[in-house]
Amino acid sequence: MKTSHRMTGAALAVLAMTALTSCGSGPGSDSGPAADGSATLTFLIDNSLGTTATAKALTDAFMQANPKIKIETETRPGGTEGDNIVKTRLSTGDMSDVFWYNSGSLLQALNPAQTMVDLTGDPVLQNVQKDFLPVVSQAGKAYGVPAGTVTGGGILYNRKIYDRLGLKVPATWAEFMANNDKIKAAGVAPVISTFKDTWTSQLFVLADYYNVQAATPNFAQDYTAGKAKFATTPAAVSGFQHLADVHAKGYLNEGFGSATNDQGVKMLAEGKGAHYPMLSSALPPVMATLPQAGTDVGFFGIPGTDPAKHGATIWEPAGVYIAKTTEKVDAAKKFLAFVASPAAADVVNKAVPPTGPYRVQGAKLPDDAIQAAKDLQVYVDKGAIAPALEFVSPVKGPSLEQITVAVGSGLTTPAEGAAQYDKDVEKQAKQLGLAGW
Repeated sequence: MKTSHRMTGAALAVLAMTALTSCGSGPGSDSGPAADGSATLTFLIDNSLGTTATAKALTDAFMQANPKIKIETETRPGGTEGDNIVKTRLSTGDMSDVFWYNSGSLLQALNPAQTMVDLTGDPVLQNVQKDFLPVVSQAGKAYGVPAGTVTGGGILYNRKIYDRLGLKVPATWAEFMANNDKIKAAGVAPVISTFKDTWTSQLFVLADYYNVQAATPNFAQDYTAGKAKFATTPAAVSGFQHLADVHAKGYLNEGFGSATNDQGVKMLAEGKGAHYPMLSSALPPVMATLPQAGTDVGFFGIPGTDPAKHGATIWEPAGVYIAKTTEKVDAAKKFLAFVASPAAADVVNKAVPPTGPYRVQGAKLPDDAIQAAKDLQVYVDKGAIAPALEFVSPVKGPSLEQITVAVGSGLTTPAEGAAQYDKDVEKQAKQLGLAGW
């Protein structure tokens, strides 16, 4: 869902206050590599602060280790404007040598077989976790390496409240609701909602995809083909039902309709609310003023119905790709191999607090990583994860956040909300020319 890409970008945009010192000269600043192996690579990234800080750490470390290769970084806007810039530059043969872009469904629209260097079977990928590769692949060919870390989508919770009330992390929705009863009785808002920032209303639906996939393994494939619908798939309706449940029980914070994401994170860190359906990437930006967010706030996946299948939905990191038009493939591959290495993770850890695990074998979270990232690492290590639907299907609808606000405010029933969303995505699927719609 397009809104969830904005969601991730917005959360990551304030991860660090580091600005790039090197600005781009644009593609084609010099021709192929020199005889002595020296080369200058151009690197296009989005202009969010999280991305720029990560890219600066990576390029500085790489150039120090590879003095014959210079990297000139240029920035582009995020969101739809940035998407269009990337598409235009690829289609006109004007792309930088390497570039940073989304993994998942947005990548599929870039026609990677014609526009990017195929990395399938290349040593560049030797450290990349195998279950990441599908989100940077098309038709079985892999085109990118992971940039940054996994982000968890689920429930951020106040661990001190849990300790004080003797609560355990719930493995089922019934256990979650029972915890909410005890929290409400203790005079604390059980569930924080921040519908002023409408994108935040989507988490109960988007982050429930692990449970949808567990119950209906072929959902993404059938959904893309127009065979499966949210409204007629019980597991997919559940996310909308969760929104309705917490509202109907009076579990939400006062003024939830006018509260902002920043206020929600602050409420959670200060113990004025116990649970916040949110992305783990929401925490590092507030740690300068609320350092307890790193230790007092934990993470768990949206609980389903079977405790044995409890898991979490993840937002995969973006990818770094090589444009097919580059004349410096060897130098570009050397840079991508570094990006996908444990050494690169160590460098990035010092520049940007990781919001979750890396998708690189041997890359470890630092000892002082935020608790939510450590909690997410446990799910990754167990293999109890699924990528959000947007990483496994190109079908997304633009109106989900308005629909989830209405359901979460008691104005629309879960069944009506699911049906409305099915209509919303139908327009998108037809625009993409997908079969079955």
